Amino acid sequence: MRRRRLRKDAAHLEITAFINLIVVLVPFLLSTAVFSRLAVMDLQLPSALAASQALEQLKPGDLQLEVVLRHDAIEVGDRIGGLILRIERQPGQDAQALKQLAALMVEVKTKFPDKAEATVLAEPETPYDDLVQVMDAVRASVTAQGAKLVRADLFPHISIGDAPVRKRAG
Repeated sequence: MRRRRLRKDAAHLEITAFINLIVVLVPFLLSTAVFSRLAVMDLQLPSALAASQALEQLKPGDLQLEVVLRHDAIEVGDRIGGLILRIERQPGQDAQALKQLAALMVEVKTKFPDKAEATVLAEPETPYDDLVQVMDAVRASVTAQGAKLVRADLFPHISIGDAPVRKRAG
C-alpha cells in the first residue's frame, strides 16, 4: 500500500514585529543607561595637627568634607586640605567617638556655614549600624536649650562610598 504524503511548504518566520520592537527598544535603553564611574584617589595626608589648627588652614570656599570610617578610627578631613582630626575608636566606647565627631562637625559648620555637603567613606567590613550612626552625627546636631531639644542641620547632603585602602607599613 502506498502512502500519500502531503507536501507542506516550510513555514516562514514572521519577525517583523520583533524587529520593530528592537528598533524602538535599543535606542530607549541606550538613552536611559547611566555611564558613570566612582573613583577614590589615595592621597598622602599631611601630619596630623590639632583640629583647630587644621580648620584654620582650610580656605573658606574650598571645603570638601570627608569622613572616613575605619575599624580603628574615624578620620575627618578635607579632600583638598588633608586630615583635620583622627578620632580613635576603642571597642565598646563608640559613643565617646561619636560625641567627639559631633562636636567637630559643629565646629566645622561654624567655620563653613554655607556648606551642606559631606562624604562618608567606609571600609568594606563596616557594620551598617556604625555607618548610620556616623551619618547621623554628620547630618545634624541636637542640643538642649532649657527644657527643649533643638535640632540643627550640619551637613544634610551626604554621599557615601568605599574608603581608600590604607597601605600596609613594611
